[in-house]
Amino acid sequence: VGGKMIQMKFLAGAALALGLSSNANAAITIFTDQASFLAAVSAPATDTFQDLSISGSTPGPLTRTVGAYGYQASVSTTTFYGAGTSADHWFSTNTATDTISLVDFTGGVFGVGGNFFGSNISGGFAAGGVVLTATDADGTVSHTISNASTSSFLGFVSTSGVTGMTLASIQGGSAVWPTADNLILGGQVLSAVPEPATWAMMIIGFGAVGSMVRTSRGRNA
Repeated sequence: VGGKMIQMKFLAGAALALGLSSNANAAITIFTDQASFLAAVSAPATDTFQDLSISGSTPGPLTRTVGAYGYQASVSTTTFYGAGTSADHWFSTNTATDTISLVDFTGGVFGVGGNFFGSNISGGFAAGGVVLTATDADGTVSHTISNASTSSFLGFVSTSGVTGMTLASIQGGSAVWPTADNLILGGQVLSAVPEPATWAMMIIGFGAVGSMVRTSRGRNA
């Protein structure tokens, strides 16, 4: 096991909106229920990340193919790093404060969803929150999953096609790495009626201000 590097990074005044669009014209619907998301898209395909290492780093960007779709994944400052178990690989980063970005979707991607949560320095589950954003031709929407678990689902469906998505973790008393599992890409929108909970979140929203801890796993395979 290599050395662990910890850097403190304070982000004062960082507001995180819950289910609140940064562009009121963005034609993106948020789904917190996987069944509803799957009913809204066509020909869904799932990337389980089973081909990626869970004991070492993986340099990015990565070009991924799942079913008829493709996308490119990148990490903001360092590399990807394995998490999860041998039976269930997760997609995560080497540095806790890094952001995962998914871009260059191919094959007609109108919906992107999956399980999003936090992991710890050992690659196991860590309690915490994550923030996701999705972009289409009309704008960007953001959504925070507080107290995310490994079964926490979030999906974005766009009437014009998803062009990008990001995933970041919320740092508190302990470092939390942004982590994804079972990423689902879907085709042409079948329906996009918001769930009742989504309407409430679009109205309410909330902010979070605090500090973030930058921590690199820095382990050798």
